Amino acid sequence: MMARMIRVPVLALAFLALMRLDASADVIDRSASGFTIRTTVAVAVSPQRVYQDLLDIGSWWDKEHTFSGDAKNMTIVAQPGGCFCEKVPGGGAVEHGRIVNLSPGKLLRISSALGPLQELAVTGTMTWTIEPAKQGSGSTVTMTYAAGGYAPGGLDKLAAAVDSVLSRQVQLLKAFAEKSK
Repeated sequence: MMARMIRVPVLALAFLALMRLDASADVIDRSASGFTIRTTVAVAVSPQRVYQDLLDIGSWWDKEHTFSGDAKNMTIVAQPGGCFCEKVPGGGAVEHGRIVNLSPGKLLRISSALGPLQELAVTGTMTWTIEPAKQGSGSTVTMTYAAGGYAPGGLDKLAAAVDSVLSRQVQLLKAFAEKSK
């Protein structure tokens, strides 16, 4: 959801909501003051492997949703207070979020107002939970993103677009993890 957002107005996110994706997250709730979305996927690798791939965000995040145009510039420092950051040309950088909770192989929680939400009076929390599959091998990965605060016109108008963008990221993580097994 960061893709060249420096040049893309917030309202352009509404267009993304109309795009068809292989899977979409559920918008759990929405109001003028916030929203919560959730995507759950089955991944055919162990929870430990999914977690390691999650941390290797520069290998799977969609480059169209970065500020630099290259996902390889994105990193996650897996420690409390660690940065979910991106280098940008000219020596700049973007802090997409801060790690606030982690449990290797199980959970990664990031305090983050993603992409264009950064320029609004909005806070967000992205939580990735990884559990062993209930049947057979593999994992169940759930990404939940809750955002709240003030946005002109209301945050409820952005929920579907954020849902589309983040559900795409979950699908990219799944594809990367399963390809590299």
